[in-house]
Amino acid sequence: MDNNLVSVVIMFLIGVAVFLAGWFARRLVDRSKIVSAEELAEKIVREAQREGETQKKAAVLEAKDEWYKAKAKFEEDTQSTRSELDKLQRSVEKREENLNRKVEFLDKKEHELNTLTENVKKTETQVSERTEKLSRLIDEQNERLERIAGMNRDDAKKLLIKNMESDARLEAARMVKDIKDEARRQGDKEARDVLTLAIQRCAADHVVESTVSVVNLPGDEMKGRIIGREGRNIRAFETATGIDVIVDDTPEAVILSGFDPVRREVARLALERLITDGRIHPGRIEEVVNKVSKELDEHIVELGEEACLDVGIHDLKPEMIRLLGRLRYRTSYGQNMLQHSKEVAYLCGLMAGELEFNVAIAKRAGLLHDIGKAVDQTMEGTHAALGGELARRYSEDDIIVNAIESHHEDVEPTSMIAVLVQAADAVSGARPGARRETLETYIKRLEKLESIAGSFQGVERSYAIQAGREIRIMVQHRKIDDARAEALASAVARKIEAELKYPGQIKVVVIRETRAVEYAK
Repeated sequence: MDNNLVSVVIMFLIGVAVFLAGWFARRLVDRSKIVSAEELAEKIVREAQREGETQKKAAVLEAKDEWYKAKAKFEEDTQSTRSELDKLQRSVEKREENLNRKVEFLDKKEHELNTLTENVKKTETQVSERTEKLSRLIDEQNERLERIAGMNRDDAKKLLIKNMESDARLEAARMVKDIKDEARRQGDKEARDVLTLAIQRCAADHVVESTVSVVNLPGDEMKGRIIGREGRNIRAFETATGIDVIVDDTPEAVILSGFDPVRREVARLALERLITDGRIHPGRIEEVVNKVSKELDEHIVELGEEACLDVGIHDLKPEMIRLLGRLRYRTSYGQNMLQHSKEVAYLCGLMAGELEFNVAIAKRAGLLHDIGKAVDQTMEGTHAALGGELARRYSEDDIIVNAIESHHEDVEPTSMIAVLVQAADAVSGARPGARRETLETYIKRLEKLESIAGSFQGVERSYAIQAGREIRIMVQHRKIDDARAEALASAVARKIEAELKYPGQIKVVVIRETRAVEYAK
């Protein structure tokens, strides 16, 4: 009994010990888990903080990148806006300059009109004074006639009225002549101003061609292949193109000669293509020439369309466009006719704009004024008459037809557009460098220029420079003072205008030099 109780007590104690041991062990495990959880939480918090810092830095960097991009775009937009503003400012300044020029021109016109009005008033005053004088003379004559001649009053009146009418007609004729002369001077001056402005605003290229074309060869042995056996190749080529082929001692080159520039261009292109291909025989020559002719016809149409586009004309008939393109291969005194026609069109448009005429009609007439030169080598007649007939055939306006026919004064001009075409044609053909001038004519002009300058007293030496566009005159300083030097320059310029024909203008420079020389001993 006692043993069982002891056993129960022992077992109870053991159970209590086990429970306490388990409880303590659980406490230890829970505390360990709590510590681990706290450490894990701290680690997570640290990682979260680091990730937050990383994301923050990335966000800051991204924000800075976006800021820099926005700043660059803003600067680019600002620069573009500034450029547009600069362009607008330049445009406004240019318009302001044009307006100032027009205002100056109008002020000048107003001054001239006021001067003319004052002259008219002076003339009216003179007429009134002379009328009064005539009245007194009439009265005196009446008294004298009645006293001496015994004439009645009616007869004396008739005689006096007749005398007065004769004097009045004479005075009126003088006044009309003075007014016409003044108007002519003013008209010439205004015409020079308009032409000068048009020339200044028009710049053109200079193209010089001749009646021969040179084709380079890869070697002299190619000449034999061009000639062919017994000359059959060269005869076939000349027959197909209508151009003479000159094979001489010129190394690695042959010369194509002919007055038709289009045929000569076909021959040049065809020969170059045959040389590149290497197959040269009569059949191949005919095939290549035909192909090149078609290609050149298409190119001529393109040249005509390009010229119309450059000038601003868009409704020409196709045949007129083709004839216009042919002028690219036509020259006159070394001046390319297509470039000349475009230049005349530009000048006509500029002058028409200044004079408030129809600019489109003026440009069209200027572009077509030499259209007859595209056919004058195959048809009879002057190029002005042929051009007028072509323009009439293709339903051009009567003003344009007359401008074409009258630009060399073969017929009378019927409109101001025709007069503008005459002026623009003369300006384009006469400007320095536009057309060739023979050496003999050039030298004579320079000699004449120097002789005119040397004909004045006090001139020591004179030199024509700048290809005759400037004359420098050395004068004796003891005979010509500063005031007389200016008068001499004006007098020489007037005499050159009266006695010499020249393109453009000639600058007259009078040089008066005084030298004092002394020696130090």
